[in-house]
Amino acid sequence: MFSKNIKESFQEIDTSSLVDKVEFKLVSLLKERKLNVGDSVPKEIELAEILGVSRTVIREALMRLRMLGLIESKKKKGSVITSPDVFATMSKSLNPHILDQTTLKDMFEIRLVLEIGMSDFLFERITKEDIDELYDIVSNEPPLTQYHLFNIEHEIAFHGKLYEITGNNTLKKFQKMLLPVFDYVHHSGLLKKQPVLKTFVSHKSLVDVLKTGTPELFRNSIRGHFENHFVRIFEHTEEVASQ
Repeated sequence: MFSKNIKESFQEIDTSSLVDKVEFKLVSLLKERKLNVGDSVPKEIELAEILGVSRTVIREALMRLRMLGLIESKKKKGSVITSPDVFATMSKSLNPHILDQTTLKDMFEIRLVLEIGMSDFLFERITKEDIDELYDIVSNEPPLTQYHLFNIEHEIAFHGKLYEITGNNTLKKFQKMLLPVFDYVHHSGLLKKQPVLKTFVSHKSLVDVLKTGTPELFRNSIRGHFENHFVRIFEHTEEVASQ
């Protein structure tokens, strides 16, 4: 039997495949050559010579980069660098039914952070037409929405409009992926303790602040809008820590 010291002296065995290594080296090579979106990728035979592997290995590694959206095939140009749709790849795995509890809770918290943090963008870019549309949206909600903790249809309509107002397309895409996770976590029992339901800042009150308030007031108001979610998160954290 090996002694502890001898075991610790052994380096970890590299179990990555040749294609894994070539994929990593290809990305590094493209960075070194400072290729930009639209630039052609070197031919398979050139890459094989540079990296000292067969064209078959190069071909499989390039196929992986295509699947990730890092390159694409163009007529007469071969493979070219492209700007990947990050969320197209992410959305395939962001299914709440297959994510572990830690990841689900993390995603739940990310949405809260994003919406509290986008206040300045809203005030910089919001228009009178946006305010009117938000009032139309909240007019279709139940009269006592301040007593409702979460309703996915209302959330999509109202908060989706807020993301649209920011003018940030990446935020909009991310929001569409986060809301189903938010809804799932809310109803899943992952955040075990249900707080005594408090009156919190309603959607209509948020629109009032957007119309006449300030970015700082809106940050405080939307934090109040999410108050019951924060209570559930913090109580759950304290409960887990005490176990």
